[in-house]
Amino acid sequence: MPARKGADFLKHLKNNPPEIYHRGERIADFTTHPEFKGHANSLAGIYDLQWKNPDVMLVKDDETGEMIGRTYHIPKTAEDIRLLSQCMLKIADFSCGMMGRSPDYLNRAMASYAGGWKYLAEQDPRFGENAKTLHRHLSRNDFCMTHTLINPQANRAVSVAAQKDPYMGARIKEERADGFIIRGARMLATAPVSDEIMVFPSTLLTSNPEDAPYAFGFCIPSNTPGLKFQCRESVTYNPNGYDHPLGSRFEEQDAVVIFDDVFVPWEKVLLYKNVEVCNRAYAASGAVVHMSHQVLCKNVAKSEFMLGLASLLVDSIGIEQFQHVHEKLSDLWIAHETMKAFLRAAEADCHLDEYGVMRPAWDPLDAARNLFPKTYPKLVQIIQQLGASGLVAMPTHEDLNGPLKEEIKQYYQGARVDAYERIPLFRLAWDASISAFGTRQALYEYFFFGDPVRMAGALVKNHPRKEAMEKVQHFLSKMRDEAESEASKPRQTVGA
Repeated sequence: MPARKGADFLKHLKNNPPEIYHRGERIADFTTHPEFKGHANSLAGIYDLQWKNPDVMLVKDDETGEMIGRTYHIPKTAEDIRLLSQCMLKIADFSCGMMGRSPDYLNRAMASYAGGWKYLAEQDPRFGENAKTLHRHLSRNDFCMTHTLINPQANRAVSVAAQKDPYMGARIKEERADGFIIRGARMLATAPVSDEIMVFPSTLLTSNPEDAPYAFGFCIPSNTPGLKFQCRESVTYNPNGYDHPLGSRFEEQDAVVIFDDVFVPWEKVLLYKNVEVCNRAYAASGAVVHMSHQVLCKNVAKSEFMLGLASLLVDSIGIEQFQHVHEKLSDLWIAHETMKAFLRAAEADCHLDEYGVMRPAWDPLDAARNLFPKTYPKLVQIIQQLGASGLVAMPTHEDLNGPLKEEIKQYYQGARVDAYERIPLFRLAWDASISAFGTRQALYEYFFFGDPVRMAGALVKNHPRKEAMEKVQHFLSKMRDEAESEASKPRQTVGA
C-alpha cells in the first residue's frame, strides 16, 4: 500500500479507534468529536500534504517501488538528509510548528531502529529482524504513531521498582511462549489519536536486577485489547477556528497510558529485560539523532511563526518606532536564525554511522535541543509584551455579528488595519501566548526532551571540552614562556 492520503487516515481511525477517555467518557469517533476532530483533520491534512509535494515528501520503497512517506526513509547520502529536512520543514510549517508530535517524529525513530537493527540483534537476533519487519509494516501502511516513555509521578524519591505498588509503572507481569503480558501505566502519550504506539524505556532505569521487568521496547496497535488512554482536559475548550485558531486545529492531547494486562507478541518486541541495552538504545541506534533532526525542523518553523506574528502585531498598531520593540524583534530574529544555522550545520557535517546510515551531525542538534526549551518561553513573553492588553480585549466571532457590531468595527481598528483584520490577528497572538493552548505549548517545549537540568548534565558528560581546554593551556604556556624570556634578558638602567 503506498503512502496514505488524509481520507485513508480518517477512515482507518474511524474503523480502528483506540480506547481513549476524556471527561469521563470513551471517545467513539475522533473525526466528529468537537475536541478531537481538529487534530484528526490536521493529521489528515499532513497526509494530503505529502501528495501535494511528492518530489520532497515521498520516496520509492526499495523493495516494492511504491511511494512511501520520506520520513520513514533510511538515509544513505547527504542529499537524503537535506531532503528529509525539506520534508520535515513542510510538515512543521503546516502547523506553524505547533504539532510537536506530528507523524514524522516517530517515523524517524522507527527508521533509526530499522537502520541500526544490528544493535538490537546483539541482545536477540529476533529483535533485529523485528525492527526491519516493523519498519516495513509501518512505512508501507503509512501509520501514525504515538509513544510513551516515563513512569507515573508517584513517589519520585525512589525508583519505579521501589514504589509501593510494583505495577505503578508498566511492568512485565508474565512471560509466555508467544509473548508477554504488560500491566501498569506510563506517561505521557502525546497525540494518542494514532494507529500504533511505540513503548520504549526512558534513560532513567537503574542497573539493579529489580528494574529488569520495567525494561522493554515494542510497537503494537493503539487499539490493542487492554490498552487505554486517559486524557487530560482538552485545551480546545471552544472548537471555533476563528476564536481559537491554533487550539482548534493543533491540540494534540496528552494521555496517561494504562496497560490492563496487554499482550505483546514476540514479533513486536525490540528490547526485553536488558537494562543496559535499553538505556543505550536511543544513542546507539541513532534514534535520538534523527528524532532531534525532526525537532530542530519544528523549531525552525515555530521560531519563524513567532517572528512573523510579532512583526504583524507591531505593524498593525504602529509601534515600530520604539527602541524596546526593536530589541524584542531582534531577539525573535536571532532565535530563528540560530535554529536555521544549527540545521544547516547538522546537514553539512552529516556522516555515515557504523550501520551505514547517514546521520546529521549530533553536536548542533544537541545544542539546539538544549537551547530551544530556554528560548521559547522568551519568545512567548515577547508576544505577550507586544500585544499587551490588546490580547485580552478581543471580542469573539459571535460578537462581530452581535448587537455591538458597529461599535466593534469602530473601536477595534488598528493603525494600519481595520477591526476585521486586527481582531483575528490578536486572537491568533492570544492563542499562541496566553490561552490554555499557548501555555501548554510553553510548558511542553520546556520539558520537550526531559528536565533541562538533567539534559544539561548529560550534555556536559557527553561532550568533551578537552580541545578547548588544550587551546587555553597552550596560550597559558606561551604566555609563561614569553614572561620567562623577558625576565632572562639583562635589565637596562634608566637613562643608559
